[in-house]
Amino acid sequence: MNVLKIPLMNKKEYDELIHDENLCRIAFQGEYPYIAPFLYVFDGKFLYFLSTKYGKKIELFSNNPKVAVEIEKYSENLTDYKFVTLQGSIREVVENNEKLKIKEYFVNMIKYKNLSSKILAALGHSPGEPLESLLNEDKSYVWKLIDVANIIGLKDS
Repeated sequence: MNVLKIPLMNKKEYDELIHDENLCRIAFQGEYPYIAPFLYVFDGKFLYFLSTKYGKKIELFSNNPKVAVEIEKYSENLTDYKFVTLQGSIREVVENNEKLKIKEYFVNMIKYKNLSSKILAALGHSPGEPLESLLNEDKSYVWKLIDVANIIGLKDS
């Protein structure tokens, strides 16, 4: 019996997918895998995430920074699909200028993609706050994906 293998994406294809999307899932290691959705931005080299400062992910991250990040895009009927998984570690960005630069990327992405203000709740802010509160208040952690050991991108044929 021949098994059809899903075609691999090349670097240009998965970089394009990563660039075009803004939502991912991060799998953290714990007693059981823990998966949570995150908004992200991609600066062409690194993925950055904003996170609330509470929740199970914080405990798991502090115990083990190794994660798998999954980004996907597919049509409603799954005629077209592609996804990429990156395995690496996340670290908190603590330097103020770098944090501000990344938060500016998020503000610009949210504006450009015309995302609902309700997304602010996932970032530790009230949806009623102005978007710029992401820049002025320290209610979110900024994380960076580093030490990527493996990237696997798959697509429809």
